[in-house]
Parts: sequence; C-alpha cells; structure tokens
Amino acid sequence: MLEAKGLCKDFGGKPALRDVSFKLEKGEIYGLLGHNGAGKSTSLGIILGMVAPGSGEVFIDGISVQKNRAKALRKVGAIFEAPAFYDYLSGWENLKILMGYSGGFDEKAAREVIEQVGLTKRVGSKVRTYSHGMRQRLALAQALLPEPELLLLDEPTDGLDPEGIKWFREFILQLRAEKGMTVLFNSHLLSEVEIMCDRVAILREGRRVFEGPVTDFRDDIPVYQVDFDPWEISKAFIRRMGGEIVGKGKISLPRETDPAEVVEGLVRAGVKVREFARVRRSLEDVYMEILNGKGSPN
Repeated sequence: MLEAKGLCKDFGGKPALRDVSFKLEKGEIYGLLGHNGAGKSTSLGIILGMVAPGSGEVFIDGISVQKNRAKALRKVGAIFEAPAFYDYLSGWENLKILMGYSGGFDEKAAREVIEQVGLTKRVGSKVRTYSHGMRQRLALAQALLPEPELLLLDEPTDGLDPEGIKWFREFILQLRAEKGMTVLFNSHLLSEVEIMCDRVAILREGRRVFEGPVTDFRDDIPVYQVDFDPWEISKAFIRRMGGEIVGKGKISLPRETDPAEVVEGLVRAGVKVREFARVRRSLEDVYMEILNGKGSPN
C-alpha cells in the first residue's frame, strides 16, 4: 500500500534522513519510532508531498507521490503535526470548509464520521470551546472524510488522557478490522505501539536502524528479572556465561544457557539469589537497546 525508497533529506546542510526505506502492506498497522529529531515527521512530510526529498521516492498503491501527488494522495487521510482549525467556527463548519478545499463536502458521510468519532453532541459548538481530546477527534473526522485506504497519523495521542488514548487505540483497531484500513503512525507511547502495531521501524539520527514484526523481538533473546547480592560479583559471572546486563535488575542469557546452571554457579560464588524469573522482552527494551547503540542496523 505504501513504499518509501531511499529517502534522503538535508536541512541547512544537516542530514535529517539518510537512505530510509520501508514498506506497508494493505491492512497493516505500522509504527514509526525514534527520539525527537530522528526523522519521523520528516518522513511523514515527504510521504504527504509537503516536504521534497533530496533523493528517494514514495509510492502509494504504486503511484509516485513525487511525480503525481494529487492522484497518489486520493486514498490517504492524515493528521500531521498540530491540527489547525478556525476556532471561531463550529466543528461542523470547519469540516465543511476544509473538505471543500479537497473536492467537495458530503453531508451524509460527514454525519456518519462525526458519529463514529463521538462528536455528534458537540459538532455544533465553536472549536475554541473544545478540549484537546475533542480537537483530536475532529482532526480524525477530517482525516477519515475522504474515505481513505491509508491513514497517516503524527503523534495522534500526544496530550491525551488515559481514557482518550484507550479510545483512540480501540478506534484504530476497529477501523482495520471493519474496513481493512492501513495505518502508519509515529508515537512516543511504546506500550500503545506494541499493542497496536504489526510491525515497527526505529529511526536514529535519520537512519532506519531496526525494522521487524512486533512478535519477533519478544522471545528472540531470553531476558530475566533478577535480584542478586552482591551485584558486582554477579555481573562478572553473568558476563562470563555470555550474558549481558540489559536494564535495571534485568539480564539476558544465550538461548543455549541453562538458567539452573547459572543460579547454581552464582550460589557457589557466594551470591544470594533473591529473584530469577523469565520476563517477556518488550518493545521498550528493544527501543532502548537500539538507541543506546546495542542494536545493529538492518
């Protein structure tokens, strides 16, 4: 549904993207992750044709954004950066004006989308009276009104309360289940990305340093929550066994290593073992390892 090929972009001589490529299949939810300045928003800007790449190209359903932007974006809805509305107009009037810019306003479709996003009771109110969550719902309604097949979302849950984040997550998953919607979004909320996404890509300093299915990293390296005393002796022993310290109170061991032998060796070395439990490796674990330089580019 979407393919980015070899995207490069400089701003003032400073590289923002360096040969970034990724691909989304139809019906997939794909997360684009990275710290501030890693290139996430620049990538979305290039996909939407709002930023010209130094080199590289984006294809949406086989159509080049750089060569035929209008045709490529017909199947796309987006929330990019901070949604802007006319605060002195109602939500309904905003949708009417904004949709008129892109080829016409369908009142029936608009009322259906407003009902979907839960704004029916307030769509007649002026936008200046909206909470942040209501503005995000209005932005989502605007993104959905072209009846897109691909939805691009730039930090869509930023600033939302836990209830709003949960609603957004369930809404996007329902869109995919009912309409086969393809979704690309970037977010700092790794736990939400892990729940929602089929695959993720991690950008670091403008390069893609990781891409893969969310399920792949969960069990690729055994990770254990531990409580050892003394810790310095324990660390040295774990490293001799081929293991690593991967976080506070967390270690990883090679697959072939028997945990029982590790515990036995620690006890013989005079270490008190208060906790030694296998834990599921999370997206946050992978993210921090990669951004700290332990992951290898792919």
